[in-house]
Amino acid sequence: MTALPDSALGLDVVPVAGYIGAQIAGVDLRADLDDATVAEIQRALDEYKVVFFRDQQIGHAEQVAFARKFGKVTPAHPHEENPPEGFPEILPIDSRRYEKNIGRKRTSYDHSWHTDVTALVNPPAASILRADILPPYGGDTAWTNLVAAYENLPEQLRDFVDTLDIKHQFQARATEGSQRDRKVKEANLVSYHPAVRVHPRTGERALFVSPGFTRGAREIRGFSPDQSERLLKLLWAEVSKTEYTVRFQWKPGSVAFWDNRATSHLAIADAGHLGHDRVLYRVTLEGDVPRGVDGRESESVSGEPFYGA
Repeated sequence: MTALPDSALGLDVVPVAGYIGAQIAGVDLRADLDDATVAEIQRALDEYKVVFFRDQQIGHAEQVAFARKFGKVTPAHPHEENPPEGFPEILPIDSRRYEKNIGRKRTSYDHSWHTDVTALVNPPAASILRADILPPYGGDTAWTNLVAAYENLPEQLRDFVDTLDIKHQFQARATEGSQRDRKVKEANLVSYHPAVRVHPRTGERALFVSPGFTRGAREIRGFSPDQSERLLKLLWAEVSKTEYTVRFQWKPGSVAFWDNRATSHLAIADAGHLGHDRVLYRVTLEGDVPRGVDGRESESVSGEPFYGA
């Protein structure tokens, strides 16, 4: 990858890893961005899959307003009942809430590689995460490029994986009988997605496997549980190869914006035991129903699509 040229707008887009990730400077996310600036940020996102901004002084309202420049903003989460007052779009990624809800200190509900909420038939198109309270060290996040993972498979394996449909299911990560546990079970989100999805904007093919949402189901349509697990382990190993990843160190004012159709991410579990609080805020953009290489669409087994406004 090579750096995108600076624009007349003053944006500076600099790659930060070989396959994925770029930092964007020269933009204030508090501003009412014009169409040209939005288009340039979108262009960088299409190219680098996740983009990072530093030293941004924004709150809930500015984060939501920025997100709306790129699509319809969904409610916080299918299972979220307590977003910040007045901001139903905001999902707190809050170690204090996790300790209350699941009974132990941790920095994220999910410490495995995952693409956000793929148990939905229309998973979010993109996510925007803003740092608020951070530990003095640790608590980084990593992203991996699912397009690169697919493109670097042997041709025969690509052809085979193109035909697969994988079951994605939301698993409760909450104390039995808690509000969150009940909400997860009531929604019961389950979908089948093509193992390879075609990106609706770029036309690229991505290896659409999300260990966080397929590990519990362990099911590939037409294969036995044992066969499915072996195949899934192979695909999980491909998407999590170190060379396809970028690791981001959060600092005050940091914002990450990623394409949820072309990436998985990992909250690195190296800070929960230290006792420090870690609080970030996420918004998501309404997604489309994934399509496979042959045009087949994802199928919902249980649960409703998730729409924004």
